[in-house]
Amino acid sequence: MTVITCIDDLKQIYRRRTPRMFYDYCESGSWTEQTFRENTTDFDKLRLRQRVAVDMSGRSTASQMIGQDVAMPVALAPVGLTGMQHADGEIKAARAAEKFGVPFTLSTMSINSIEDVAAQTSAPFWFQLYTMKDQGFVSSLIQRAKDAKCSALVITLDLQILGQRHKDLKNGLSAPPKLTLSTMADLATKWRWGIEMLSAKRRHFGNIVGHAAGVSDAANLGAWTAEQFDPTLDWDKIARIKEEWGGKVILKGIMEPEDAEMALQVGADALVVSNHGGRQLDGALSSIRALPAILDAVGDRTEVHIDSGIRSGQDVLKALAMGAKGTYVGRAFVYGLGAMGQQGVTKALEVIHKELDVSMALCGRRRIDELGRDILKIPADFEGRWAE
Repeated sequence: MTVITCIDDLKQIYRRRTPRMFYDYCESGSWTEQTFRENTTDFDKLRLRQRVAVDMSGRSTASQMIGQDVAMPVALAPVGLTGMQHADGEIKAARAAEKFGVPFTLSTMSINSIEDVAAQTSAPFWFQLYTMKDQGFVSSLIQRAKDAKCSALVITLDLQILGQRHKDLKNGLSAPPKLTLSTMADLATKWRWGIEMLSAKRRHFGNIVGHAAGVSDAANLGAWTAEQFDPTLDWDKIARIKEEWGGKVILKGIMEPEDAEMALQVGADALVVSNHGGRQLDGALSSIRALPAILDAVGDRTEVHIDSGIRSGQDVLKALAMGAKGTYVGRAFVYGLGAMGQQGVTKALEVIHKELDVSMALCGRRRIDELGRDILKIPADFEGRWAE
């Protein structure tokens, strides 16, 4: 049995066990992948201040995100195609999150449907909504999330137009995978994945097939998806969706103070500083670099969360010390899922939790609410000096 000591250990197993097109889907960004890379390398620029002779007993990472008690301020981010990374992937990730005590966010583009996940879990989960041109379908998704007792709606704002990810095009990404010579050769080496997938509840987008008008099977799904992302999304539409939902709303994809102000005006319960993991606008700042300006603009008027680039408990600690109230991990839990299913997601959370707890203690802090910028050494030019 491989000894797992860090998220990268899970990533190496994941790479061996998962078909190439799904590994590449997870481990890639748009265009040159500059933002994808800097999301992680910019965390490395922040340093922690070691403190000694401080009582480190009685530590706790417990906190809250949008009023919900969490074992640590880390949520599982919405990731499309999770059920292709491992059979029944969304269900297994949600179960792991529930047992650990952190939120799970189900993507609109999930393989397992809202109903599938609700039937296999007991804790309310969050649902991430992509806005589509078909308003009737959007309303039906919202109602289905209500019926499933989802406790928050996460509206992703930065996918009105799909960023180009070269690897997905070259691999012919699809769910389920199309059986070309190259994919069959790859799948032949991933026999464990294939055997497990044979027993999976679904192998296509469960929230869409059989629910969206004109999409009765996987054959006509691709064309529908390519046409459905709504390029006309604006703040008025976001306000209407919030009203229709009637519960807590998290707005994901905020990278500029002006947009943070607009998020406040429509009544966001939290906003997520996010560049979609470097998968949309290549050349955008990393999320951790963008975070300080958003915090300055928002103050304490709403919760500010962050995703993109978080691969360790130390990354979580740095984001919280900068001022974020919550963090999201996407690739980190997918590595665990692809490596070892539900057990792997649990292991990823355990690794992140231990790194957060130990690093927090060595910085002389015992509780999340004690964290601040005073435990960090931040480069003088970290936020950048840009000509307008």
